[in-house]
Amino acid sequence: MFERSLVLPDPGRESFFLWGPRQTGKSNLLTQRYPEVRRIDLLKADEFRRYAIHPESLRQEIEAEEPTPGRQIVIDEIQRVPALLDEVHWLIENRGLHFALCGSSARKVRRGAANLLGGRALRYHLHGLTAGEIGSGFDLRRMLNHGYLPRMYEARRPRRLLDAYIADYLREEIAAEGLVRNLPAFAGFLDAAALGDGAIVNCSTIARECGVSSNTVKGYFRILEDTLLGRSLPAWRKRPKRRTIGAPKFYFADVGVVNRLARRGDLLPGSELYGLAFENWVFHELSAFIDYREWDGELAYWRLAGGTEVDFVLGDMQLAVGAKASARITRDHLKGLRSLVEDHPEVGRRVVVSLEPRARRTEDGIDILPAEVFADRLWAGELA
Repeated sequence: MFERSLVLPDPGRESFFLWGPRQTGKSNLLTQRYPEVRRIDLLKADEFRRYAIHPESLRQEIEAEEPTPGRQIVIDEIQRVPALLDEVHWLIENRGLHFALCGSSARKVRRGAANLLGGRALRYHLHGLTAGEIGSGFDLRRMLNHGYLPRMYEARRPRRLLDAYIADYLREEIAAEGLVRNLPAFAGFLDAAALGDGAIVNCSTIARECGVSSNTVKGYFRILEDTLLGRSLPAWRKRPKRRTIGAPKFYFADVGVVNRLARRGDLLPGSELYGLAFENWVFHELSAFIDYREWDGELAYWRLAGGTEVDFVLGDMQLAVGAKASARITRDHLKGLRSLVEDHPEVGRRVVVSLEPRARRTEDGIDILPAEVFADRLWAGELA
């Protein structure tokens, strides 16, 4: 059992949504945080049928119980019955109750014209496991091969589990909800998007590979974001002195899923594919850090039109990070960070996350950190 870094409100204090990809551990986290509250699990067939047919049953059942203002109630997989949110809204306003609403997709909620409680509920996002949550047992190579989902990370051989995860996603999130008309085309898009994980999005190229339109591909990427299977990384374009790239990149939320979709096989240090997975992991750690610590800043990347690039910049240039899965960082690896400071002398910390055995600092102030040291310092609040 891992101790998660996401801090949820005390029982009876707030109403909130807890979003996150499938199998990140949302239900377990809510059970640990609120062990003695009423829990409604919409994955259970009987509960799903009851509330889908008669959503008003939630209000009627609670009204029949002894009134307890400030009481906390957990509803798991809320996106399966969006109409319940109207009842939740009424109970918050009129009975002073608090709800923890858990789900893996807000898309159906919005499509069902259900309200998102009009700002009355906070929003939290649970990511897969981070290095800080795993602690002293953190194994980078295992994480890059197995992924961040707790069950996959702990599995001896996660391949079949990951295949089942992808199949369930297509069957339950996409097909069952009618999110796409052409499921084979979407499945092909998933494979193509995985091959380009961490790359600048080129919808025209993917559209030609999948035999669909560019607008369809753009819609597919929105589905991946809405169902929390991945997220876009925007380009940093404030006050550019030279011409910069403006198109976003896209990263899947779990590198294990990418590995299976792209048929990468076993990833070994020194290979190009290992380097791509390593970059995804750095993105994952930074994204989780921003969400869990409620850091006031956005994550982006910086790239000149000529190709010089910094993988990640946080906020208004408080931190710039390069992800280089190399055991020896050379001058070529530092070009992006050195070019960045020419255009933006206000940049704060500059860091290269690497496979070098020990931390060191260059003469011009770039910190070269082993992956484990980077994770330790990030979660200790020493980098941002």
